[in-house]
Amino acid sequence: MFFVKRIDVADNERAFLFKKNRFAGVLEPGRYRYVDLLGNVKTERFDITRHELDHSLGKFLVSTFADKTRGYLEAYQLSDYEVGLLYHDGLLVDIVAPGSFKIYWKGLEKIELKRVDITEDFRVSKALLALLGRGHNTQLVRSASKTIYYTEVEDNHVGLLLVNGKLEALLQPGSYGYWKYHRNVVVKHIDLRLQNVEVSGQEILTKDRVSLRLNLSAAYKVEDPQLAQSKLADFNDYLYREFQLQLREAVGTKTLDQLLNDKDALNKVMTDGIRQRVEEHGISVKSVGVRDIILPGDMKTILNQVVEAEKAAEANLIKRREETAATRSLHNTAKMIEGNPTLMRLKELEVLEKVTERIGNINVYSGLEGVMKDLVKSPSTMKL
Repeated sequence: MFFVKRIDVADNERAFLFKKNRFAGVLEPGRYRYVDLLGNVKTERFDITRHELDHSLGKFLVSTFADKTRGYLEAYQLSDYEVGLLYHDGLLVDIVAPGSFKIYWKGLEKIELKRVDITEDFRVSKALLALLGRGHNTQLVRSASKTIYYTEVEDNHVGLLLVNGKLEALLQPGSYGYWKYHRNVVVKHIDLRLQNVEVSGQEILTKDRVSLRLNLSAAYKVEDPQLAQSKLADFNDYLYREFQLQLREAVGTKTLDQLLNDKDALNKVMTDGIRQRVEEHGISVKSVGVRDIILPGDMKTILNQVVEAEKAAEANLIKRREETAATRSLHNTAKMIEGNPTLMRLKELEVLEKVTERIGNINVYSGLEGVMKDLVKSPSTMKL
């Protein structure tokens, strides 16, 4: 028939039927015939495997024609402080933003939108966080990355939870997630382990106007993270600057000789001075040490010459002291031999023994007495 309009709806489809531009109902799968003389019968088909109904008149239709759409569509309206968790057959598939209005087709799967109130408690539960952070649904993971602030606090660290710039909580090691909607969430990580700071290449004048370059190492630990965060914008930068100023103050009040003679005293002055400045900010200094004191080239040459002269003087003094002791010992020996012929004879034999050690052959003509006399009077006449 020429004026009969045939409409076929597939198994995976639903259709909105309009007569004279007025909503008449929802068509299920099947074949339909309508008498349409003037072309007033129109339909709009929808693939329900896509689950969500995206239609400009969707909200109007489900609210105005609830009796005609109730069996086919399910509508959800979220408040400004509600997050929606969309489940298909009990499986989480998507996150719906606050204030959203969503319409879903019924029948293909069991669809449920669970509401989460984020007015006060905006932390994501551990079970949900594990599912959203490491689930197999890549679309869900991508959606979670846009809507949830996720962070992990490592061992020997703490996290400072800042919400809209205000410190809200101190986080212990673990995983945390917070809904981003309507608030700015940031977690700052603070390392509680012993840390080092290096202050290198500091050009400083001593009290006697000698230019030195010093390198300093220090170890510190954050004892009160909340206090350090509240008082210091960047405690690493603050510590570096304080160590730098304290080093200049300590070196500038001492002469070069004082610094070189007692390096440990400089370390103690540095430690005592810096501790007073940083402890009120929740940071404790464990140790401070000046690693290197580097002299300029000309000063290094002068000091080497001074050291060389001092060592030479010390060596000369030792030499003179030894000569004096040897002379005194020789004088004492001579006085003892002077009044003791036997001791004199023993001394002669001792000398003779030392001489014969260096002579291969000795020809004796007049006995031991002659040897001694010849040796003393004219040793050059001895025959070898």
